[in-house]
Amino acid sequence: MEQKTKVHAEDGKQELLITREFDLPLELLFKAYTVPEFLEQWMGTEVVKLENKPHGSWQIQTKDGRGNVVFRANGVIHEFVPEQKITRTFEMENTPFGVQLEFLEFEALTDDTSKLNIHTLCRSVALRDQMIHIGVGMAKGLEMAHNRLQEVIGKLK
Repeated sequence: MEQKTKVHAEDGKQELLITREFDLPLELLFKAYTVPEFLEQWMGTEVVKLENKPHGSWQIQTKDGRGNVVFRANGVIHEFVPEQKITRTFEMENTPFGVQLEFLEFEALTDDTSKLNIHTLCRSVALRDQMIHIGVGMAKGLEMAHNRLQEVIGKLK
């Protein structure tokens, strides 16, 4: 089955282009990324902080059954335009990837469908390539997360 989340990584470039169309109105897609309770449901992680404003910070984390943090990511929001775009940094702690710059753009396709475009810039081509190939693969992980977003947030329609 063809993946709905498309990840384009051009050889020799430090960037990733990620796109996904959703059967969700623009308002709900944007809320999936900006309302802590929604984000926690589809990502399966805890939102520690989410300041949806320019120069606001954010942090998410996942704990194991004993309460130990096994994943933590954080960053700063540089630009926040409701239902249009979020420009932010993204850093996964305890990984070699360093800080990435993400441009998230939200687009209405119809009254009931929308599209997410993510343009990610990494520090180097090598780090970008390493990030793509970790674990089950970045594309597969994004597909799983976006499918969960569609499932969870789709129930709110």
